[in-house]
Amino acid sequence: MNLLTPDPGLVFWTGLTFIILVFVLKKYAWRPILHAVRLREHTIKYALATAEQSQQEAERTEKLKKKTLAKAALERDRLITEARELKATIIEDAKKSAQKEADKIIETTRLMLTKEKEDVMRQMKEQVALLSVDIAGKLLEQELKTTVKQKELINKYLEEMSFN
Repeated sequence: MNLLTPDPGLVFWTGLTFIILVFVLKKYAWRPILHAVRLREHTIKYALATAEQSQQEAERTEKLKKKTLAKAALERDRLITEARELKATIIEDAKKSAQKEADKIIETTRLMLTKEKEDVMRQMKEQVALLSVDIAGKLLEQELKTTVKQKELINKYLEEMSFN
C-alpha cells in the first residue's frame, strides 16, 4: 500500500460519509447554528450600541458636570466679591458714623467748654469787681497822703486775696 495513492473504495466511502454528514448538518444543525450565530451577532451589536450610547451619555454627563462646576465657581467668585464689597461698605459706613459721632461729641464738648469759660470769666469779673470795691472801700477808710503808701496798701491787699 502506497500512502500517496488513495484506495478508490476508501475515497468513495469517505465522500459518501461526508455528503451524508453535510446533509444531516444542513437539515438539522445548520439553521440552529446560524440562528445562534445571528443571535449572538445581534446581541454583540446591541451591546456595542448600548456601550457607545452609555459612553456618549457619560461624556454628556461629564460636560454637564464641568459646566455646572464652572457655573458654581463663577457664582462662588461673585458671592465672594459681593461679600467683600459689602464688608468694605459696612466698614466705610461704620467709620463715617463713628466720625460723625466723634464730631458731635467734640462739638458738644467745645460748646460746654465755651460755656464754662464764659461762666468762669463772669465769676472772675464778679470777684474782681467785689475785690475792687473792697479795696476801694479800705483805701477810702484810711487816710492816705502819699502815693507810695497807696501802692503798698494795694499790693498788700492783692497778696492777701486769693484768685482761685
